[in-house]
Amino acid sequence: MTRKTSPLGVKIAIWITCALLYVTQVLPVFYRLHNGTGTDVWTWIGAAVMLFGAILETAADIQKNRAKKINPRRFVDTGLYRLVRCPNYLGEMLFWTGVVLSGIGALQGWQWVLSLFGYLCIIFVMFSGARRLEIRQNKNYGSDPEYQKYVKTVPILIPFIPLYSVEKYKWLVA
Repeated sequence: MTRKTSPLGVKIAIWITCALLYVTQVLPVFYRLHNGTGTDVWTWIGAAVMLFGAILETAADIQKNRAKKINPRRFVDTGLYRLVRCPNYLGEMLFWTGVVLSGIGALQGWQWVLSLFGYLCIIFVMFSGARRLEIRQNKNYGSDPEYQKYVKTVPILIPFIPLYSVEKYKWLVA
């Protein structure tokens, strides 16, 4: 099998775009330091949400790895995967939500625009990733009746929100 490589210019453009995305994502923390607003209740709330998100993402990855060691050909529907089908992406979104929350009270004017831009971009990337995963899982497990029941009863990304599929949203491409 031959592997197609991207031209150097495309690789550089992707690298720069990713770097800028991460910069905009951490801006709330940077602006809190830059504006000299110190630590307030939003700092602690944001830090708690970030910690919870990181723990959720890690736990989901550990649970998936364990389940795949037991049965590598079966979809994962145990543990956190009973709550949402992409709990690791949910954890990532919670982490970045915590970053934004930590900026409340510190962000001023246009700083909000840049910070929210980074946040909305990562939310878009997470939904796009969930879409790619859903397409792949539908291909791999689509004929399994247990999988069909699972995808019709467990939300894809956000608990208690009855969004069970994002496959049809072709604009979710990152």
